[in-house]
Amino acid sequence: MTPPRLSVVIVTRNEEERIRACLEAVAWADEVIVVDAESEDKTASIARELTDQVIVRPWPGYAAQKNHGLELARGAWILSLDADEIVSPALRTDVERVVAADGPADGYAVPRRNIFWGRWVRHGGLYPDWQVRLFRRGRGRFSEQAVHESVQVDGDVRRLRGHLEHRSYRDVSDFLARADRYSTLAAEDVVARGRRVRAWDFVLRPLGRFVGMYVLERGVLDGWRGFLLAALYAYYVLIRCAKVWERTRP
Repeated sequence: MTPPRLSVVIVTRNEEERIRACLEAVAWADEVIVVDAESEDKTASIARELTDQVIVRPWPGYAAQKNHGLELARGAWILSLDADEIVSPALRTDVERVVAADGPADGYAVPRRNIFWGRWVRHGGLYPDWQVRLFRRGRGRFSEQAVHESVQVDGDVRRLRGHLEHRSYRDVSDFLARADRYSTLAAEDVVARGRRVRAWDFVLRPLGRFVGMYVLERGVLDGWRGFLLAALYAYYVLIRCAKVWERTRP
């Protein structure tokens, strides 16, 4: 059999609402691999309707789970996705062009459109939100950190024009639940690096995030979405500081 040219790797956990759209948008790929972290909903069964490569295993952490998926891929090129992301037709065209020409770069970053409450948020530093997602097999690997992991490419990295559509947070409750989980992981990373927080960090860092997103990055132009997102991200910074303080106080 001809070896696959492009492998799509997706990690999932309890994504029954979003995994179908993600998979349908990459049905054209030579190989699609889903690594599911023992979902308690119908994620795995839905995925099996669209690909025969669904691997269920315990959750070892974001980077470790994604890197395991990369090790399973057989394609010369890998497109790494999250379950809440959808490949646009324009991005498909870009990816197919790169794969057909076998480069010339070793990795490619793509712009990501973040969708909040049904609309693309264009400001607040949330666009273009460049993410390295396409890379040669063996040249890309996710950095070993607890949260906000990113692909490190051994070689030249360039940019594509087609975008990913990112439907991350279902509602405010979903944001708050993820903020609690992500801030814990981020705080552990901060402590592991030997960093601490000071009293003024509880004011200046959240305030800086709000002003940065809402004013400097023109989140005000996104209306109430821009204001709410700036406030929510400021809250995330605040609780991350608090969790670092808890772990490092005498």
